Amino acid sequence: MQNKLLVTAGLFSVAVSLFAQEALKSTEEEYYDFLSLSGITRRPTLGYRTLSDSQWQFVEKENPLFDENGNPLLDEKGNPVTEKTLPEHVWQNNNLGRKRTLWQSENKGENWFTRGFDHSIKFKAYGPEWYNSFNTSSPYGQNDGALWQGKGYNTSLTGGARLEAYGFELTIKPQVSFSQNLEFDLVDNSAYYTNKYAYIWGYGNNVGVDAPQRFGDSAFWNFDWGDTEIRWSWRTFTIGFGTQSPWIGPAWLNPVLHSNNAASYPKFDIGLRKTEIKLPYLGWSLGHIEARLWIGYLSESKYFDNDSSNDHNRINGFNVSYSPSFVPGLTIGVSKVCISKWNSFKLQYLNPFYSENGGVGTQVGEDQKLSAFVDLIIPQASFELYGEVGIDDYLQGGWLAGLRRYPFDSLIWTIGFKKSVTLSRLRSLKGEVIIEISDMGEPRNKISAKEVYAFNMHSQVSQGYTNKGQYLGTALANGGNAQTLLFNLYYPKGVGSILIQRSNPDNTYSYINLDNHNETYKGCFTIGISNTYYLLHSLRISTGFVYQRTTNYLYFKKTNDNRIVGTGSLHNFALSFAFAYIF
Repeated sequence: MQNKLLVTAGLFSVAVSLFAQEALKSTEEEYYDFLSLSGITRRPTLGYRTLSDSQWQFVEKENPLFDENGNPLLDEKGNPVTEKTLPEHVWQNNNLGRKRTLWQSENKGENWFTRGFDHSIKFKAYGPEWYNSFNTSSPYGQNDGALWQGKGYNTSLTGGARLEAYGFELTIKPQVSFSQNLEFDLVDNSAYYTNKYAYIWGYGNNVGVDAPQRFGDSAFWNFDWGDTEIRWSWRTFTIGFGTQSPWIGPAWLNPVLHSNNAASYPKFDIGLRKTEIKLPYLGWSLGHIEARLWIGYLSESKYFDNDSSNDHNRINGFNVSYSPSFVPGLTIGVSKVCISKWNSFKLQYLNPFYSENGGVGTQVGEDQKLSAFVDLIIPQASFELYGEVGIDDYLQGGWLAGLRRYPFDSLIWTIGFKKSVTLSRLRSLKGEVIIEISDMGEPRNKISAKEVYAFNMHSQVSQGYTNKGQYLGTALANGGNAQTLLFNLYYPKGVGSILIQRSNPDNTYSYINLDNHNETYKGCFTIGISNTYYLLHSLRISTGFVYQRTTNYLYFKKTNDNRIVGTGSLHNFALSFAFAYIF
């Protein structure tokens, strides 16, 4: 009995110390990702990650053992005797979250099938986490799920739990949010939409993109299921249904195809988690592969049109990523999505190689997008370099002809790098520099042709690439670009950050509506500071201050002599405060 108790205690200790499953862009996930630059943690995914896939693991160190005289211990064959220990890291005295083993069976599985899942019951609690922000002049916020951070006071509360048993996984982690949604000046959109709160431009007759400038004329509450799902996994095969938003690719802030910027949506997915490939009999490793297919149910916001028959779209998504063993640290991946109306399903949409654009000239077709990424981590240098490109529909004339003639047709991209540095070993101070440059702008051939085009818009899918009024991919959206610099200073009790960014939210508006007048571009300069501090082992607070100056915040105005000139500057101050308790 005593031996069984000791075994159970040991298993519990390993579960608490080694593994952590974290929400996208959470404080904990960002910290684990920072540690991965130096090889202290191992990234659990290659190109597709959700909360359920994001199971981080510390890389244990092999330490030699010595006898009382300081001589290394040797086994019977003369090899050094070692023990495995967890690596030291800056936040090792803070609670980063625990997955608890409630019960562990001594039976490891009697056949090939039952050996494919863990014979235990595990539990993990999330939060609660209470986030608050206040914008003085305009909306500001990104990658925050269903929360709409409009002008005025905004708040969200998240929390939940996760239960794992014999391959089954149940996660319940909803979000409740509130937005004061105060009034601010809007761009005149009457030439395109009947709803004054809708997006700033489109194709006309309420066809364009469902990305409201403001969510109505009053404060509102919102409930979102967030990172909730039920899943079953066998070895690395996994199948699930829920509302967890996937993050596609290596980008830190602005991924091309998918992030957690928008509200969650019901989805079904099936595929392989990160899986090592070995040659039969020889046992040689070829690296790791990851693949996922998902189908989701997208919804329109209340501020797009009054046609209830077109309120829902379908998203069919595919992702395949590969990390070769012969180039350590390298990952490449390809993703594709196809958007179509929910009631116009065709089996061909489930084919990742389907490349037509059905229904051209109508509003009953589909919109296809593809992205490819490269990510390279060099732990010896604590350095990461990544890039992702996206193409809307496909190159005109086919892939080979299109690449020869004009490879930049409908092309958007994000590139970036991360670098961690040791500032003081004595005080355990670590720095991290992140630089990311993104351009979601309209390509030159589209501009010269005066076409109404943007990556997130399509006449055949009237709501564009959105869900409930927010973009599924980057918040830069239609024709935007940004250059972002972030510096993080990690210290034993927390992390302080400085953010500097310059961006254009939508240059395409000026291209199409204002004959590309330089003085009418809308530009944002943002500088912010924030700090996360562990008051107690399991209690942390986060504070932030951001100043954003927006030039030409209404893009343009006409003078008495009918000249087009830019509007003035808008100064927004964003204050934030968050409280979290970690179990």
